[in-house]
Amino acid sequence: MIPILGFHGIIASKSPVTRFEQGYMHYPQQDLEKLLEHLVHNNYWFLTSQDLYDFFLTKSKKIPKEHSNQKPIMITFDDGYKTVYTKLLPILSKIEEKHGKKVKVVLFINPGTLEQKSNAAIHLGCQELREGFKKGFYDIQSHGLNHKDLTTLNRQELVKELLQAQIQLRKCTQDLDPQQQVASHLAYPYGAYNKQVQFYASKYYLSSYLYNNKILDYDCLKNYYEISRIPMNGQILFKQMLQEVAEGFHKFKSQQKCEGK
Repeated sequence: MIPILGFHGIIASKSPVTRFEQGYMHYPQQDLEKLLEHLVHNNYWFLTSQDLYDFFLTKSKKIPKEHSNQKPIMITFDDGYKTVYTKLLPILSKIEEKHGKKVKVVLFINPGTLEQKSNAAIHLGCQELREGFKKGFYDIQSHGLNHKDLTTLNRQELVKELLQAQIQLRKCTQDLDPQQQVASHLAYPYGAYNKQVQFYASKYYLSSYLYNNKILDYDCLKNYYEISRIPMNGQILFKQMLQEVAEGFHKFKSQQKCEGK
């Protein structure tokens, strides 16, 4: 079992009123820093999307010795909010300087917003993505081109949302990503998917993530295009989040065989 936590934007204030005004999905910076410090202190392995795919889903690679005694977790951020650069990146740099450990986070990005000047104050630009990626903190993956509900699109529109997102993200990072691992994985906008969406996602991506408030049971996962995530928002207290993480690791230690196996 692996907890995959899904965040969006980050806010400075812990005030419930401010949280509500700035968006239900955004999370307090102070609590996020406490969480990451806790995970580093307790020797968690911060998975990238490719780590999860290689070591746990397909098991095509053996877990490296340096990670064999670590507890796996994935921290993800959707939508490419500017605060991932202005508030999160300084936290990641601070933790690396303090503990000598690098925390990696998975960013699910809508590249349709990257070069729009009207969104510059709200969303990340390509140069900001490149900076975090070059420093080794960001794993950049796809969230569709323009954050559209993929289940509402016709085939042509769907292919455009999936393929153009991949093309543009790889163009942004092409000189930094010779193996083209950027935009190899997808998170469904709004968590919305159906058989058609899965079919076309499988043509361009190795795996896809959704929101179902469940901890990933990778040994029982039959469909790599239905990876579980737990949504994190400003109403979830720090202690509640630690309970989610602890539950995931407890189940990871005492795995049972899947039904039907």
